[in-house]
Amino acid sequence: MSIIEVKHLTKEYQLGHIASLKETALNGLRLLTGKGTHKKEPFKALDDVHFSIEEGEVVGIIGHNGAGKSTLLKHLANISKPTKGQVIVRGNVAPLIEVGAGVSPELTGRENIFLNAAILGIPKKTIMQKLDEIIDFAEIEEFIDTPVKRYSSGMTVKLGFSIATSMDADILIVDEVLAVGDLAFQRKCFDRMESLIKKQGKTVLLVSHNIRQVEHLCSRVLLMDHGHLLMDGDPKTVCNQFYSLSERQIKNTQDSKSQLRQNVLSSNDIDLVSIEAFDGKGLATSSVQYFEDVEFRLTFNVKNRLPKPVFGFGFHTTDMLYLATMQSINALECEELMPGTHQVQFKVSRFPFLPGIYSIRIGVVLGEFFHPVFYAENLFPIHVTAPNISRSINSGSNEGFIGLDVTWGLIS
Repeated sequence: MSIIEVKHLTKEYQLGHIASLKETALNGLRLLTGKGTHKKEPFKALDDVHFSIEEGEVVGIIGHNGAGKSTLLKHLANISKPTKGQVIVRGNVAPLIEVGAGVSPELTGRENIFLNAAILGIPKKTIMQKLDEIIDFAEIEEFIDTPVKRYSSGMTVKLGFSIATSMDADILIVDEVLAVGDLAFQRKCFDRMESLIKKQGKTVLLVSHNIRQVEHLCSRVLLMDHGHLLMDGDPKTVCNQFYSLSERQIKNTQDSKSQLRQNVLSSNDIDLVSIEAFDGKGLATSSVQYFEDVEFRLTFNVKNRLPKPVFGFGFHTTDMLYLATMQSINALECEELMPGTHQVQFKVSRFPFLPGIYSIRIGVVLGEFFHPVFYAENLFPIHVTAPNISRSINSGSNEGFIGLDVTWGLIS
């Protein structure tokens, strides 16, 4: 028998709007005269969602903002009630939908541990056995008997995460909470989740925009889109489908010219006017062939004299993972740039990134102390293609972002 069953779940919200006093009076008059007013159609945050989860499964839930992920989790945690359909959960649930939300600021850290245990129905004897473990993981031993309202925000979320993941619940619901605290604590959170999944066999539902993290941790992934369950299956297949949808959306909607007016930090000494890409034949392009040569030309408008400029040029993924950065030090001799229009050329031989959509980031610094005068990222989306490689197909042979020029051999 499934530990979770979601049967044709629908959740509707009636979206309101603020009306002026005159409009409110007119609407009231229309109602009195029987003419009525136009009623907005309800918004469906979830629309006929249907699936089941077996005990011990680790299920990721992904999708763009507004897809219905958090609304679904709230129904599974019994925080929200469905408009239609049914949600059956067989077992205790520990929800990490908002870390720290269940922590009372007036109580001490120790008192909050016992309070949360009582809410989950855990005996006092059991929590006493886990007390040292919870305090040690949260790294707040010195402050455990201090009211939480004296804690920093980082200490509060550490305590919340430690409490929730230490409880003996049958089902753990996690919503965007693995990136809490500093980097060292984030690593601890990730290791704790792996322990819950691989050693303790917990049933886990994980919502995250970190798709690589979902693919690594989960045995199954649900893809949500505008309240619908779009896809349910193998993590690699579903995550690749999400990448394909994201890349298609970016390609259809992103305007490189408008992007040049955004995401910019500048001293106003220099402006980026345009970015152009050219293939190996010298033809302008926005699509680059994998392992083919490509040239980028950056046009700048210099307003004031710039002594010893150094240019930086890099690539990142659409979710802002920096992949490579190159600087013009020792490669471009330029003592100064005088006011006017200047063009910088940047050539990449055998473009190494696997098929997908990437973006460009650019920086300009001055002199020996690298004084910054310009920085911008998420510029000029580059669509990398390859006739024989598809990131949306689970071939198992082309993973990651970088292609390597290798030669295989067998020595016997």
